[in-house]
Amino acid sequence: MAKTICVAGASGLVGSSIVKEALFRGYSVNGTMRDSTDKEKVHYLNLLKGSNNLKLFSADMQTTSTFNEALKGTDAVFITCLIPTYKGPTGVLAKEMEYEQGYQEIIRPTVDGCVGILKSALKQGVRQAVICSSTSSTNPVPAVTIKNEIDHWSDEREQCKSKKFTSAAKTFMEKAAIHFAKEHNIRLSIILPTGLYGQALLPEHMHHSPFAWLQRVIDGGQPRHETVPNDSASMIHLEDLANLFLAAYENPNASGRYFGVFDSLHWQDIYAECQKILPTMKMPNPLKEKMVAPTGFDFSRRNSLDVTIRDFPTLLRQTIQWLQTNPFNK
Repeated sequence: MAKTICVAGASGLVGSSIVKEALFRGYSVNGTMRDSTDKEKVHYLNLLKGSNNLKLFSADMQTTSTFNEALKGTDAVFITCLIPTYKGPTGVLAKEMEYEQGYQEIIRPTVDGCVGILKSALKQGVRQAVICSSTSSTNPVPAVTIKNEIDHWSDEREQCKSKKFTSAAKTFMEKAAIHFAKEHNIRLSIILPTGLYGQALLPEHMHHSPFAWLQRVIDGGQPRHETVPNDSASMIHLEDLANLFLAAYENPNASGRYFGVFDSLHWQDIYAECQKILPTMKMPNPLKEKMVAPTGFDFSRRNSLDVTIRDFPTLLRQTIQWLQTNPFNK
């Protein structure tokens, strides 16, 4: 009999991709969303192949006991509802906050929500968890040429000092989750993605980058930047990311942090690849200074999960071709 897993944040960009892949593999899935009566979200999730094995539950991170029902009888929880928060309840931007407000309104809800879900899981006898975090927790000061998931952490105090409360929330959350999991013998894996390409599963996901700016470029509009930034960006195809999550769960020896990216490319190279696919696209003004080196990764741990990760030309081409089908307006 196929196992049942719980995906917290089933209608999100990452969560829905995990749901899709898990159903495809024959799992039963208990998916949580803030409001399981949201007709549009439910409609699109029910279009997934195998959705007869999908049950949807309403649950809110601010009241983590609401996850109890969805966690009952499951073998593992995938926590993908810890989405970045860029402003507080009153609309104040995170980057404009002082420490106390930033901690209370941006960091604490993420930390408490994650640990609260782990506590609910523990009450239901669930001792396997996979959390979606971000590469923003892996930026040490000073920077390193090649970073890995074991040695390299962002300094949450420095992040707060720089008013990067949104990024600091991930660093605080991971450390709290690792501590809780160790204390209660939970096998915990943390996947660290950024730059999500591929196929979105719900129309609301089209507001995310890169879908929004790629669609604009396809339609003849402006690219993401006015001038090519002297910076790099990391990326991965959503299907490959979902496979990493499930590989971390299915491999009994997997635990700890894993990069969830293909690699990092300079924006000049990203735009050059776009132009190969869309020769008439509007391009940003060219970079006039010497290119900085892209972020370097040690992918030994990621590769240990034995998931094939498609390269950037492939994932970009597949994303653009999918967008050109006008997927949600057929």
